Amino acid sequence: MANAQASSSKCVLVSYSAAPSILSSAKWLQVQAALTALLPLRNIHWKSASRSSIRTIQELDVNLVPLDTPRDEHTQIPVTLLEKPLLNIYIVVCQNTDVEGYRTTVKKQIKDWHSVVTAQKNQEWLILHIIRPDSRAQTANFFQLKGSVFEKIRADFNAEKRERCVQVAWSPETDAPAVWAELINKIKDGVLSAFDSAVSQREEEVKRSESQRQMPGWNFCTFFILKESLASSFEGVNLFEDAYTQYDELETSFYHVLKEKNLSWFGTLINPMGGDDSAPLLSVTKKSYRDLILANTISIFDFRIYLLSRQCELLAQRGRINEISRKAAAFLAAFGRRLRDIEATLPQFFVESWIYSSALSVVGYCDNWASGFSIAGAKLNSFNAAKGELLELARTQLDVIGVTVGHLPIRPPFSSSCDPLNPPAQNNSTQTISNAEILKAIVDADAFYKLYVDATNRAIEMYTKAGRKKFALRLHGSLAALDLHRGHYKTALATYTSLPAHYAPHMWTSLESFMLSRALDTHDVYEQEKDTEWIHILLSFLKSYVDNQGSELLIYGEDKIEYVTRLVENLCQAASKLDADLAHPDHPAVSLQVSSNARIAETKDGCFLDVTVHNRLPCVLHADEISIVLAGRDSERCRFSAPLETLQCGKTELTLFCPAAAAATYILDSSELRVARLLFQWTHRKSPAKASSSLRKETHILVRVPKDLLALDVQLSQPNQVKLGEPPTILVAVTTGRNHILKASVKLTSSGVMFRPKDANLNKPSHSLEVIDNAIILEDVPEDTIVSFMVPHSDTSAFQAMKIVTEVEYTTKTEPTLSRTMRMTRVVLTALPISVNVEDFFRGSRLFSKFTISTTSHQHVRICAAHLMAQEGGLDGVKIEPCATKNRGVMTVTPAQPVNFLFYIDSAHGPVRESLNLLIRYRMLREEVESVIGEVVTNVLEGSSSPHHHRVTVVNKLVEALEHDAGWVDLYGITGELNVPSTPQDDVDEETCQLLDKAKTLLNAHKHPHPPKGSWREIKIPVDVPYMNVVAAACVRILATPFSDIASKEDALPLYAGQPISARLTINISFHWGSSAGDEKRRYILRYDVEEMVRDWLVSGPKRGDFTATNGATHTVPITLIALHHGELALPKVAVMALPMAGEMTMGSMAMPSIETYQIHGAEKVLVLPRGGRSTFVVGMGSNFG
Repeated sequence: MANAQASSSKCVLVSYSAAPSILSSAKWLQVQAALTALLPLRNIHWKSASRSSIRTIQELDVNLVPLDTPRDEHTQIPVTLLEKPLLNIYIVVCQNTDVEGYRTTVKKQIKDWHSVVTAQKNQEWLILHIIRPDSRAQTANFFQLKGSVFEKIRADFNAEKRERCVQVAWSPETDAPAVWAELINKIKDGVLSAFDSAVSQREEEVKRSESQRQMPGWNFCTFFILKESLASSFEGVNLFEDAYTQYDELETSFYHVLKEKNLSWFGTLINPMGGDDSAPLLSVTKKSYRDLILANTISIFDFRIYLLSRQCELLAQRGRINEISRKAAAFLAAFGRRLRDIEATLPQFFVESWIYSSALSVVGYCDNWASGFSIAGAKLNSFNAAKGELLELARTQLDVIGVTVGHLPIRPPFSSSCDPLNPPAQNNSTQTISNAEILKAIVDADAFYKLYVDATNRAIEMYTKAGRKKFALRLHGSLAALDLHRGHYKTALATYTSLPAHYAPHMWTSLESFMLSRALDTHDVYEQEKDTEWIHILLSFLKSYVDNQGSELLIYGEDKIEYVTRLVENLCQAASKLDADLAHPDHPAVSLQVSSNARIAETKDGCFLDVTVHNRLPCVLHADEISIVLAGRDSERCRFSAPLETLQCGKTELTLFCPAAAAATYILDSSELRVARLLFQWTHRKSPAKASSSLRKETHILVRVPKDLLALDVQLSQPNQVKLGEPPTILVAVTTGRNHILKASVKLTSSGVMFRPKDANLNKPSHSLEVIDNAIILEDVPEDTIVSFMVPHSDTSAFQAMKIVTEVEYTTKTEPTLSRTMRMTRVVLTALPISVNVEDFFRGSRLFSKFTISTTSHQHVRICAAHLMAQEGGLDGVKIEPCATKNRGVMTVTPAQPVNFLFYIDSAHGPVRESLNLLIRYRMLREEVESVIGEVVTNVLEGSSSPHHHRVTVVNKLVEALEHDAGWVDLYGITGELNVPSTPQDDVDEETCQLLDKAKTLLNAHKHPHPPKGSWREIKIPVDVPYMNVVAAACVRILATPFSDIASKEDALPLYAGQPISARLTINISFHWGSSAGDEKRRYILRYDVEEMVRDWLVSGPKRGDFTATNGATHTVPITLIALHHGELALPKVAVMALPMAGEMTMGSMAMPSIETYQIHGAEKVLVLPRGGRSTFVVGMGSNFG
């Protein structure tokens, strides 16, 4: 009954009263409908003196009831403060001017009502006067001294300062919400005032009861009912936070009572009844909880469920659904542990059935409550996760039941839900549980498995929706364990194999290793063949083991090291049975540390490299071979390897050997460990995309391979003799060193260039050369032999350089079964280091040619000599001579300083129709200096204990010093002295330091030899001698007198500025270098033009004109010159040009003969004196002095 009363008092009561005639009229129904339309009340702000903040009630349900509604006024059980009206309203309906009617009838009715309602505690009252809207518009007569009815009501009943009377002008025809605004505010104020006073009184009662807690006769159940009435009151006015606080405080008080072990107000811990294990946990109507509390007979089990249910209801009202799931899960786990202490007195599996049923019912309640709210984003994920935890809790109870009845094995993951220290007790109860599903699952294994799978799948679904992948995958593992137990090996193996891939990205190593171990165990139980799939599973397991040193390996009942050792042995056996090699990348079980410097083998071609191999497995690993690959520039690779038998646990020092490695600095590219047909491979050089996306910058491992001077070597270069115009070739020099070569294959490739090895030819025919598949084959070449040959190739004029990949494969006499292979990249410049420009000057029968030689790069070039020569056999009547002095010496061409060579060609028979050749002997300054350094170091190393080792170091140190400081270049070019700058000697031994000092002394004393020594390169450039149809020699001569034809002599009269000077212009014509040489009939029309020198000379006479030119003829023109100022003046120059030849056409236009004019007087100057005379100047000296 108490529960029914509590549920019916969920809203505020407001009573109404009026004259019986009004309440029975039809108009009252209209008024009641208008008042009901104003409800519920909204936006109510409650400021209580006992609370620090204002409480806002968004919406308050109000129930209008007649004042005389029957209520139980004498109950001693406090249910809620809302069981009585908080506000009483008396409604007056009369004309505002009917004062007489008010005085005789209405006033007494109001007074009787007022005396009744004011006698009630914690209730407010309000008088509502309703008039027609047109009544308020009427004004009283001037002589009418009586007041209005509303004013009489206010005067008679407003005894306090508070206004309790409201007048509303309303009619059904003009119903508007605005007319009720004042009434609504008065109702809000009245309700809040009454509620505040009622709450204050009840809180005082609660405090008084709590303060008597230690006194005899105090009862917790009575205190609970009293305080709960506050919670119900707050809930009735939609103050759910305050209501929840009351239950929170009640829970805290219960814990205090529990701690004091004073539970005399309760019954037993639990009094199991039929349906307790399967009833909905959060239902407050399944039992008469309040009656049990009032009777002091409620069990702790029922009391805690009722308290939880009320808390969850209030949480649901506030939309905090997530907290409901977590609170219920925590309660089930905690109280379930208490019930297990008395499990022997309960029906068998009562605790499991109760937790299972309660968890599922809470999920259903949460879904129902959540449908009234909009949950999204992170809150939705949290909500689904909480439901997943409840469903997993329910599934856990099935683990306990299944293990107990024998449906599940006593091993993980099923046994992990059972407490090994507290096994299920022997039940003494004769009762049974009521959950039909559990009862069926106990006796029927198939029903149990179906129930188990369904519960697990529901939990997985919730975890997946919540984004909790780890929890979902863990439950997948339990399903795989169930399949394994039921004999569904194929399904279990597929699940166990697929799960680790989901764990690895999240670093869930323990789960990953456990699932992999279960997959391996399932594979054994299933008796499957240990194929590549099994090997991959095992390798993944070993990876997870090594990553955490086995600390997170979940293995039960077996030693970890013994378990891993057995797996590794099986791995080696399975690898030996594979049909093909199986590569596995980047496995952490083995790692390598490589030395940064390789060592020359000394007695044979090849290098040794020290490596440290770390076996992180806890056992010996049987292996066959270990190898690493170093990557150099472009496609250069070298492979170091060593055979193995076993790889001990921990670190092992090994020495790897590479039979052929070109000297360079390499990057550790990859490494490989062979275990039968299984290949462990590691890539040490990451791709640029991976390196840029990595948070930590990867450091490449560099390995330096020293140069072995006695090993086979292949050098590529331009030929020492280059002749332009012929097919290009490249010089290949193969040095055998210490090796007697049985057979060597050399293959050249380059992008954009085609080599023609079939046309290759030896420089010295001392050895045989054969071409097979574009590879040049050399056979039976003794040691210390250099075999050089020329290989023609396609045109490379479009390239500045060729990048040539040289592949060499060879066998030696000492190791005929070992085939060595080298792949080297060489860059050979195709452009010549020098460029040649020519400038020609025609002088009669002679042609002067000036060749300017410049460097095409930043390097200096040493020029030994340059010769201009005719073709073999010479040319008749042609004489070629250099114009420079003999013994000119070696010259250096720098980027800023070219070198000029001048030759003259004297032809007796006209133009030279055959091409000449310009031969230049040169070498690079670097080549010359390196040659000098090599000779000096050879002399210094005579008698040294290890000349080959020291030679490379000393030469490199000297070259590096010269490269870093170019101050020695100028002095070397003049004297030949090589003043080597100081070199850092921290990284060399004492003997090398002494050798460096000796070499520097000898280099400092070096002089250029005469004649020059060493090898020189030659370039032969064809030179075409140009044609010139007309060669004109112009000459301007000063005549002694205007009427003389004789040129001026040294004793001639002086020349003065402004004086007319007679001169003669002569133009001598020669066709010697043209195509018409010797043709006496040939004529050309020429035009001369004397240069205008307006600052120096005035030219008078025919200074421009045309004339007909013949071979050997001279054209003479008299002119007069006037010097404009005195001084040494150059005579005017004369330009001679050819005019188009009539009747001859070239490319559609009239032919124009070529012509060159040179000034015979070009270097001459004449002295012009200032004009002489007398000038008189009158200077005033002044007449007064002081």
